[in-house]
Amino acid sequence: MSSAAVLGPTLDFLAEAAGEGPALEFAIGTGRVGVPLRERGVPVAGIELSEHMAAVLRRKVDEKTLPVVIGDMATTVVPGEFSLVYLVYNTITNLLTQDEQVECFRNAARHLRPGGRFVIELGVPPLRFLPPGQVAVPFDVSERHLGFDTFDLVEQILVSHHFTRDDDGHYRRDNSRHRYAWPAELDLMARIAGLQLERRVADWDGAPFTQDSVKHISVWRKPS
Repeated sequence: MSSAAVLGPTLDFLAEAAGEGPALEFAIGTGRVGVPLRERGVPVAGIELSEHMAAVLRRKVDEKTLPVVIGDMATTVVPGEFSLVYLVYNTITNLLTQDEQVECFRNAARHLRPGGRFVIELGVPPLRFLPPGQVAVPFDVSERHLGFDTFDLVEQILVSHHFTRDDDGHYRRDNSRHRYAWPAELDLMARIAGLQLERRVADWDGAPFTQDSVKHISVWRKPS
């Protein structure tokens, strides 16, 4: 996720979306995207729930250069107005209810100046790969790792399961819960927040979004 081949197009896309204004990253984490975007000349601020991850970011850059507020991305307010708010790598799915995801859109709109953009990177739910009567889809089967997702189709909850083999031959089990959402559902959340869809593409390089796309980059704009 942090290789130059991946981050280059991401940074190009976000820098263009920001224009000459500042950017705010929701769930900035350790600064994987925010720090190099700041190095591109885009002023960046962040919101991060995890104090541990924010501490890792702080070892890379000081508070004056890239200010971070500790809190959740659905309700936390950062001083100022921004030309870009962005949320990458499926992070909106960490909000486990539709109401929380709607509040995330509202919070983005709250921080945007007129004409500003909200950008989300999100996978398309892979439900077409579910065999009839089954609830699991594998995404990695390798010598040291087994990964699969299970789906609750009623609550739109996805649980990612990971079994990782350590050097001693023992396996570690981890899982994480997410609420998946469809592009059309996100568009409605945006409308509730007063934002309008400007663009949707399949990747950071701008490939067309089609019925076969596995993810999307969506851009909503706050009316001027």
